[in-house]
Amino acid sequence: MRSSKDELLQFLEHDTREIDVVVMPDFFLDRLITLECDASSFSILVADVAKRKGGSIDGVAQTDVEGGNAVNTASALAAIGVKVAPIVCTDGLGLEQLRFSFKSSCIDLSHVKIMEKASLTTALELESENGKANVMLRDLGSLADFGPKDLTHDDYELIANSDYVCVFNWAGTRKFGTELARKVFQKVKANGKGKTYFDTADPTPNRGTISALVDNILKTNLVDVLSLNENEAVTYASLIGGFDTSLNGTHFDELALESARFLAKRLNARIDFHATRFSGTFTKKRETIVPAFKVKALRATGAGDAWNAGNILADGNELPDECRLALANAVSACYLSDPTGEHPTKRKLISFLKSHQVMAGI
Repeated sequence: MRSSKDELLQFLEHDTREIDVVVMPDFFLDRLITLECDASSFSILVADVAKRKGGSIDGVAQTDVEGGNAVNTASALAAIGVKVAPIVCTDGLGLEQLRFSFKSSCIDLSHVKIMEKASLTTALELESENGKANVMLRDLGSLADFGPKDLTHDDYELIANSDYVCVFNWAGTRKFGTELARKVFQKVKANGKGKTYFDTADPTPNRGTISALVDNILKTNLVDVLSLNENEAVTYASLIGGFDTSLNGTHFDELALESARFLAKRLNARIDFHATRFSGTFTKKRETIVPAFKVKALRATGAGDAWNAGNILADGNELPDECRLALANAVSACYLSDPTGEHPTKRKLISFLKSHQVMAGI
């Protein structure tokens, strides 16, 4: 019997099925600040400078990149040869930056919305006992007001004709996030041909309306795939009756895993779960868990977006669950360990799979 690695290598070495993906609605102009210290040490440094009424902290690596869950996923999809159309909002300068950075024929920028103010993020990447951790300082800009009113007839035509329609960053669409997801996913279910893919990102910045999101979206039949990390799984499980989210001596990733299993039994969506040491897919009838690859993570931001891209490519080509999760893990790990922070191509993934092993003891 072939191993999942052998099956993946054969898959990547041949032409894959052509799929069309829509991603929405966020595009952030990101500044990534890499700090070679933990949060406590950094707070001491900042406090010391503040006591002097200002000054510099030198030697801090910084990079300006295009970001946001939708655009990061689009970049990762295009790198592995998937056609993707971002329906995102930004200002005129943001559109020019997208045009400058994304020249791939796989990316269709004709549905980008020009609005009053771009979305901006400063991401502090810190050391922690569990590896890299990122703290994102966000100015949502026009994304906070983005909703169904901003979508055109052409956008809905694109949505109806795509194989995957992905809505990300629910909390960032502060006012109309639930309405946007419901309207778009209803369009797919009524007139479309594709799957609906939902990754809310961290919902806690919009915690006041999380319960409405759970009732109006997550508990319905509108979502085919719900992609979650540890924090998101625990947050949503805690809002659905019958799950005990107290740690009771368990590690947080174990609690998150049980949260994902619980959600799969209570929701109609397939739960695709990605964590630091493993990933898993869960339905009411089955589950598959696959270990992550052993790499030195050079960044924390964007791991889930890269994972989603690999997951979508594999799902669109109907790979078995074990292979699908392994490919998603590989895309994420390859991105996290790349010195330049570029999303991997298929050729690079082949090289990565041949040279890296998975973690032990999940």
